[in-house]
Amino acid sequence: MTPLPHHLDRSITIRASRDTVFRYFTDSARWAAWWGAGSTIDPTPGGRVYVRHPNGIEASGAVVEVTSPDRIVFTYGFESGKPMAPGTSLVTIRLEARGADTRLILTHAFADEAPRDAHVQGWRYQLSVFSNVVSNELHANVAAVVGAWFAAWNELDAAARKAQLDTATTPAVQFRDRYSVIDGRDELDAQLAAVHRFMPGITLEARGAVRQCQGTALVDWVMLGPKGEAHGGGTNVFNLSADGRIESAVGVPLPL
Repeated sequence: MTPLPHHLDRSITIRASRDTVFRYFTDSARWAAWWGAGSTIDPTPGGRVYVRHPNGIEASGAVVEVTSPDRIVFTYGFESGKPMAPGTSLVTIRLEARGADTRLILTHAFADEAPRDAHVQGWRYQLSVFSNVVSNELHANVAAVVGAWFAAWNELDAAARKAQLDTATTPAVQFRDRYSVIDGRDELDAQLAAVHRFMPGITLEARGAVRQCQGTALVDWVMLGPKGEAHGGGTNVFNLSADGRIESAVGVPLPL
């Protein structure tokens, strides 16, 4: 390979473990979910890297190094030969653990400045797509998790409510709204018991689909009285943990 003196660097934090993130470099189905249908990767030294972008543009290269779950290195170029031919640039992706999250650090080395500059926005976009693809798989069960959250709010039986909270939340879950500043699942459980004591017959009901992006989920809700009459509503903003459960939530009511 010719010298590659020009490079771009980009890093992002993905709310998933390194093992979860790395499997997108070793599984062609997940690789294609990132790059586009038909894309493939052979995750062995010398194995082919193939990218078929949704607009039909094709790129390819070869794996140089793969060390799970730390690092993958591969050559990269375009089948058309422009702006650089296959094998004429080098992509290095490193993964660093940041608690339960992963810091992805990318370096793309080039022979010339022009193709490097042309790839700055491309990698900004592609890594955003990548983070969303990882998040969408990791939180594919978000509707059920949010369902368990609302079921816990409406559950009178203490044991059943605890089971719903165990399903929906991490032990250190935080919750904030106009009436609550809660730290921890046990305190949240006690708060829900108090709601039933002081507001008997009140229930919360989710309305519409759960929307999730990059590990943050939104869902609208309505508060119903004993006869099903509405007593207001709002939106919950959920931050999801790497294991798919809710680690914090903020309830934002509709204006009174």
